[in-house]
Amino acid sequence: MPLPINVEEVLRGQVVEQERLEFKAGWNPEAVLHTLCAFANDFHNLGGGYLFVGVDSEHGRPVLPPVGLAVEHLDHLQQEVVRLGHRISPAFHPLVEPYVLGGRHVLVLWAPGGQSRPYRAPASLSRDNTRHPFYIRIGSTTVEARGDHERELIELAARVPFDDRACQRAALADLQLPLIQAHLRQVRSDLLADSGRLDLADLCERMKLTEGPRERPWPRNVGLLFFNSEPEQFFPQVQIDVVQLPDGPGGDRILEQTFTGPIGQQLRDALAYIRNAVLQEQVRKHPDRAEADRFFNYPYAAIEEALVNAVYHRSYEEREPIEVRVLPDHITIASYPGPDRSITVAELEAGTFVARRYRNRRIGEFLKELKLTEGRGTGVPKIIRAMRANGSPPPRFRTDEDRTYFATVLPIHPGFSPAAGSATEHVTAQVTEQVAEQVTEQVDLALTAREAALLRFCRTPRERAEIMTELGLSGREHFRARYLVPLLQRGLLELTQPGSPRSPSQQYRTTGRGVAALERSAAA
Repeated sequence: MPLPINVEEVLRGQVVEQERLEFKAGWNPEAVLHTLCAFANDFHNLGGGYLFVGVDSEHGRPVLPPVGLAVEHLDHLQQEVVRLGHRISPAFHPLVEPYVLGGRHVLVLWAPGGQSRPYRAPASLSRDNTRHPFYIRIGSTTVEARGDHERELIELAARVPFDDRACQRAALADLQLPLIQAHLRQVRSDLLADSGRLDLADLCERMKLTEGPRERPWPRNVGLLFFNSEPEQFFPQVQIDVVQLPDGPGGDRILEQTFTGPIGQQLRDALAYIRNAVLQEQVRKHPDRAEADRFFNYPYAAIEEALVNAVYHRSYEEREPIEVRVLPDHITIASYPGPDRSITVAELEAGTFVARRYRNRRIGEFLKELKLTEGRGTGVPKIIRAMRANGSPPPRFRTDEDRTYFATVLPIHPGFSPAAGSATEHVTAQVTEQVAEQVTEQVDLALTAREAALLRFCRTPRERAEIMTELGLSGREHFRARYLVPLLQRGLLELTQPGSPRSPSQQYRTTGRGVAALERSAAA
């Protein structure tokens, strides 16, 4: 049963961190039991962890080639894992996969965060044991949960993170196989090879994307957010808005782009757009030395980290998009709600806080696989370092006492400030604006599969009801907000009676620009 990771990359230390990873040279049932219990409790909402048996470690890193396990013992050990799972209360069973690495046999146990925490396990496997404590991971160590840790773990039992809950408004078919396979290919998962022969239910179950009875599995929210092309139909306002105000908040010019789709894709698309349409580089030469100074108006690394943090930590229950506001002297990246109350406003303002609890453990797990985040409170220090390395003023982090929002404010480099407006900067701004227009053109002509189907259908004028039937849509308001209005605004669709928009005989027709978008989509 292949796992949703690349085992060789894990052993090279390229995928997961020590809190989610443990190596054991040999089989120690008591230690394995306690580690599985700790992964199941998933105290920091990191998504559980992986246990490699038959691999020794040195200073937290795997020693290769592995020590290995005797091949004649593998079947017995897999049965032993099942028996250990019954010793955990409530019962918890990891996924087990034998691997051959460097000619040696090892067992890999995947223990995702459990749905029924808190979990207990016997302190000892001896017959006279009477203690059954909770176990958690602290760093790379499995320990008993005591005192405040035990109280926090019990409090977590009442809360299953939103991204790990089942969505009973959706069906298994809403998890789209091509998107799942694209993700497995991108993270080089060993599960990719089997994804073509497995039915969708088996594949999703192995990736922990579904919940419920076999005859009627429900997608988990994280599956719909990553592997449905239109997650906004389940979670309104799941999008990233990039708003540029070149003349400031009171100016007349507003450039706005909205990025929708699977959250991993919308994140990459928004970052690509910002890189092309917003970022500028300046080269400043000096008469007294050969080396020139190079700096950006905003360092890309800081923007990337801030936007990834917003996607990771926002609430997907709140109907508020992530907003990136680009003003003449700073960028603000805001998401809702704010951070955990364990983080004080003073710590935020000083940039010294470390998150103790992660809102979306499964989203974080997928972002880590995509190498977009580390998920260990490193985001803020990275932003600060990136701004300092670029010669920019320090970033600012904002929230309110009620934690209704969280904002990262990135001031512009002094060399690009409005007060430093030289002729060189003016030319640079003009070039950047031309690039922005080109990127806007590309974004406007980019089509989702359903948008392309709508435009093909409307090459002959059609009524609204006809279009909805053709696309298999029933929600009139959703259809209007998601398809009709955006396509009209982008000039890809037009009214046959523009002077009477509410006419009962109103129809919709694909424009010449819409035909060009279809041709571009077909060529791609």
